[in-house]
Amino acid sequence: MLFHNRRITLIIILLIFSIGQLFPLVWLVDFSLCKSGDVYGANILKIPSPPQFQNYYIAWKDGKISHYFINSVIVNVTSVGLTVILSLMMAYAFVRMKWKLSNKVLMYVLLGLMIPIHATLLPNFVIFKEVHILDSYLALILPYVAFSLPQAVFLMTGFIGSIPREIEESAVMDGAGIFTILFKIIFPLSTPAIVTVTVTTFLTTWNEFIMAATYLTSDKFRTLPFSVYNFAGQYASNYAIQFAVMTIVALPSLIIYILLNEQVTKGVTLGALKG
Repeated sequence: MLFHNRRITLIIILLIFSIGQLFPLVWLVDFSLCKSGDVYGANILKIPSPPQFQNYYIAWKDGKISHYFINSVIVNVTSVGLTVILSLMMAYAFVRMKWKLSNKVLMYVLLGLMIPIHATLLPNFVIFKEVHILDSYLALILPYVAFSLPQAVFLMTGFIGSIPREIEESAVMDGAGIFTILFKIIFPLSTPAIVTVTVTTFLTTWNEFIMAATYLTSDKFRTLPFSVYNFAGQYASNYAIQFAVMTIVALPSLIIYILLNEQVTKGVTLGALKG
């Protein structure tokens, strides 16, 4: 009886916590379908009557979402791809290869987890200006990969360490080289960790604005978060349209997380337990 009561209490607590986590998203979508004047009032939620779908049309058109979306895809796909490949190669070198400074170099890489983004903005700005890569895709891809690698390497080392060495030894006996072992054996076996790194990197970089605002000066390379920034002028008081553009910006990362949530949980759990 006591166990049953504790279980019910735990379910209620988790349910309340879940509602608290989901409510901001529900609130955002709800008011994005309202008229601008309906945002003001005492009600926490309102039933749009009728739903103002034209808010999304205005948000898409005036927020330059289609152009910024393409830039975000280019920057994020490149950043995620480089992070996955580099973290896999680095983790394999740290876990499987025996060399004198492997542990020290690994600790040096993991120190990157402690470096705040704001501390690097000015130095990176000066460096990028000197090498003439400001206002380009590269100005975002390089810091995105650099800041994503420490966490990715941490996850990859834990997971690769759980893979039996006998698999690689058998491949070596069959004449497989290092890259064959890495990309044809380790890569497929590390799918949960790779998915985890992919999703966490994507979620980190997709909505990033601080570095993008610092290193990009023209619309040519600006990413999706700038769609919200564009409404600071003409639609500053039209919160319904601003909510619509924020919903559009948040939607891709939400969909990715919902679709791959199970793989992410599995990757983190296996890497933590076996690593």
